[in-house]
Amino acid sequence: MKDRIKLKKHKRIVIKVGTTNLTYENGKLNLQRIEKLVRVISTLQNSGKEIILVSSGAIAVGAGKLLKKHKPERLPEKQAFAAIGQAELVKIYQKFFEEYNQVVAQVLLTRDVVTDKVKNRNAKSTLNTLIGMNIIPVINENDTVATDETKHLGYGDNDRLSADVACLVKADLLVILSDIDGLFSSDPKKDQSAKFINKVVEITPEIEKIAFGSNSKFAKGGMATKVAAAKVCIDHRINTVITNGEDPDVIFDILEGKDIGTLFVAP
Repeated sequence: MKDRIKLKKHKRIVIKVGTTNLTYENGKLNLQRIEKLVRVISTLQNSGKEIILVSSGAIAVGAGKLLKKHKPERLPEKQAFAAIGQAELVKIYQKFFEEYNQVVAQVLLTRDVVTDKVKNRNAKSTLNTLIGMNIIPVINENDTVATDETKHLGYGDNDRLSADVACLVKADLLVILSDIDGLFSSDPKKDQSAKFINKVVEITPEIEKIAFGSNSKFAKGGMATKVAAAKVCIDHRINTVITNGEDPDVIFDILEGKDIGTLFVAP
């Protein structure tokens, strides 16, 4: 529990929310859950925490807006859906955050923000300036330019993006909200004997091997990408918690030191 108690003191926190937490199975937005997530983040921000939100869901929201039931397969359609969905998603975030007197700023990133020195410096400067102004950055991948043909630009999922953002802003903690309670010894949806792993102090090949893929027709990532994100954070001395985001109040529990989700302990 000692490692959990330390989470109480963490101030700068990146929260990553996945598509499955923001939408129903049909791709339409779960507005009640989004509003609750916004309330939690606003409460934390008012308490003196510095919150950065990495939000998936643009393609799924675009699909829902166009009354499509499945994620598009062709690249131009993916980009179009992302453009439509991102505008809609940010508009909804702005509406909810304004109800709690919070100002948000949209930030779209591509993977070369890590490798390109100029873009890296500019991204750090922008994010730190927003945080210093008590503005909540709402971050997503710039799907409209991060194409399959230019893989050096694309993340493919927002789990790795959230880890890179945590490193950019030198966060104390990354919280990844998923549709599962955390890391298990095997897929609990398929194996009833799967055992929950509440703490990981080293990401070994065995840990990486037991991570499994996502079954969501809209989500890009799975447990494997979340464990990979946690590994990036551990390398940068940032704690990570992977937990079920069905009830956003779980973030309060994590920051109160409760034994929630899987904690990846930074050295």
